[in-house]
Amino acid sequence: MERRKFFRDFALGGSLLLTAPVLFNSCSNDTPDEGNPPPSGGITVDLTDSNFTALNTVGGFAYTGDIIIIRSSDSVYVALSKICTHQGCTVSYNSGNNNLPCPCHGSLYTINGTVVNGPAPDPLKRYDVKKNGNILTIT
Repeated sequence: MERRKFFRDFALGGSLLLTAPVLFNSCSNDTPDEGNPPPSGGITVDLTDSNFTALNTVGGFAYTGDIIIIRSSDSVYVALSKICTHQGCTVSYNSGNNNLPCPCHGSLYTINGTVVNGPAPDPLKRYDVKKNGNILTIT
């Protein structure tokens, strides 16, 4: 084999090895899984449960499954998907700014789930919340 042909083939083969992951990933689905929606009867959250004590104060939040629950006022609870629509990271709640930042790539959502700052392409899914005594039902 000629030296020139060897280096040409080597360079071509190396290029293919370096670009193969990019080519294969370009066909993947970049939209994250929105998680599992609540069952048809809904999810119940007992506010007396120690896992949800943060919800006893305005500005507190807690997670259950793929849902973030926020107590936004004395009588209002908000439930949203906790999964960022950009690449599936878990959002948190910033009560001082009343928004939901994503720690991975800087996306920012309002308390209603609307995108304020990308790269997130879509809003967070919002769920209905009903309170009866110390029980929240999320549907």
